[in-house]
Amino acid sequence: MKIPQRLGPRPRTTPATPHIQLDQPAPQPLQDELWRLMTSLPGVRAGRSGVSDPRSRALHLDPALATGPRMAFMVGTEFAHLHGDGSGSLHLALPPQRAAEARAAGWAESHPVVALGMGFETWVMVYGPKDGEELAVVWDLVRESYRFAGGRPVTTQAERAV
Repeated sequence: MKIPQRLGPRPRTTPATPHIQLDQPAPQPLQDELWRLMTSLPGVRAGRSGVSDPRSRALHLDPALATGPRMAFMVGTEFAHLHGDGSGSLHLALPPQRAAEARAAGWAESHPVVALGMGFETWVMVYGPKDGEELAVVWDLVRESYRFAGGRPVTTQAERAV
């Protein structure tokens, strides 16, 4: 599936860590719905992030299911975290080609540590969704991150639904 072009300008973000979305925050109900969806994924445990602000909420994949490559994880079995700064943005890992597509379509940017050679090209910040249509795209990206972490590459539209 081709990622649709994100409408409007990209949010402003910090150029270094902590990597923060500075404007265009996602409405709280959309953040709540995104977290509800994220924590509904089978084999996922919600917890503190091992690399982000203590207010951030992370997704940790059951170790028995975490068969993806090292570049599919931030640390341990953490493959994504929703920032607790009120922006609704999140960091996650996507397969390299998909990360490039998300950046090109305006949905994401590389984590600053990537440019320093301290992280993988798969690590991106996805901007907080501004409306229901954007939430659907962000949720698709989260599911792709989940499949990547589980060692299950996405090859068809039907697989993206899981």
